[in-house]
Amino acid sequence: MITVCFSGFCGEEMDHENYTVVTEFVLLGLSQNHEIQMIVFFFFLLFYMIILPGNILIILTIWGDSQLGSPMYFFLANLAFLDICYCSVTPPKMLADFFSHHKTISYSACMAQLFFLHFLGAAEAFLLLVMAYDRYIAICKPLHYNRFVNRGVCHVLVGATWGGGFIHGIILFALSIHLPLCGPNILDNFFCDVHQLVKLACTNTYIVEILMFLNNGVVIIMCFTLLLISYAVLLLKLQTQSFRANNKVASTCVPHIIVVLVMYGPAIYIYGLPFQAVPKEKIVAVFHTVIFPLTNPMIYTFHNKEIKGSMWKLVSKYILWIRK
Repeated sequence: MITVCFSGFCGEEMDHENYTVVTEFVLLGLSQNHEIQMIVFFFFLLFYMIILPGNILIILTIWGDSQLGSPMYFFLANLAFLDICYCSVTPPKMLADFFSHHKTISYSACMAQLFFLHFLGAAEAFLLLVMAYDRYIAICKPLHYNRFVNRGVCHVLVGATWGGGFIHGIILFALSIHLPLCGPNILDNFFCDVHQLVKLACTNTYIVEILMFLNNGVVIIMCFTLLLISYAVLLLKLQTQSFRANNKVASTCVPHIIVVLVMYGPAIYIYGLPFQAVPKEKIVAVFHTVIFPLTNPMIYTFHNKEIKGSMWKLVSKYILWIRK
């Protein structure tokens, strides 16, 4: 076994095989301009300092207020927690790389990043389906709501979203870890992802690309289609209800629809276009992995008077405690 280096790539040649073992990847990041990097770093840091505590506040508010014990708020707290976890996968590494001239990530860290990115992303996609189911039962079958969406059912549904996300992530991880990578080991992005690794493969990978698309792109498009159908049914339901009930349903559904669009739009753009180069992938990836996930719970909060009132009470108590 000997060590070889070429085109910025270092690895170990396994006996007489024609490919090398990648030990690290070079990340080109968002930009090579130092001034642009500092501006982007300041923007993302400010964004994190405002939005990340906001998501934590949503979780503490829902868990600490007994009046927010309905399944809708239980799912919202889980969504906020998932988004916090999801935004802890790629942004910390990206922020640290702004101060590094040679941005690298080890092979093991790259695979871990890839797994958790798709594990948590899929879990959130499935959770949005669960939240759509909750709204459907609440609006279309209100008399049966307590039977179809009780505490036990809620825990099973949330557990299923985490389990489904784990299966989705582990399949992509297994497909990616067996890719024969030749180099150069340069990734034109700020994080590791499956479609970038496929481009570095030594051999023809059409079968792997098809499997990845079936596990990734098809799942995203299927979930998005189901969500569109469910909310279309709910919006049609508005025509048969009174003006007061109409406003209540609209105020409940509109935030859900906004979150679905801002989450699935970039995801379909990145993962729903198989075998094609995505020219604006970096920009879309920033919104998909950093900005939109953290803002999703906030969108729900802005349209909900009950949770906003409870949040203000919690903040007021905390300020009073500090003063004392």
